[in-house]
Amino acid sequence: MVRVVAPNYLKPEHIAEAEPLFREMLTETHKEKGCIEYRLHTKEDEPGLFVFIEEWESMEDLRNHFQTEHFKRIIPQIGSFKAKDATAFVMQQEFK
Repeated sequence: MVRVVAPNYLKPEHIAEAEPLFREMLTETHKEKGCIEYRLHTKEDEPGLFVFIEEWESMEDLRNHFQTEHFKRIIPQIGSFKAKDATAFVMQQEFK
């Protein structure tokens, strides 16, 4: 199992433009093989912070996600609204 925490810091004036892109990303990703969970979270006191919390069956499924049409099309569009760079964390479960 693989978990991903992927923050996106957007300029507040672009939130309305990004929302339909986030919705499409959620809808399309939920259809992918190996997607266990794919949710988007916000923080009330930090407008513009959107964090994807993801869970995948395997690294191969996550890599395949990066190659989908919707990922390659939508993520750069969302990135064009970014206020600052962020680092995604990809984690594998080691202890049970």
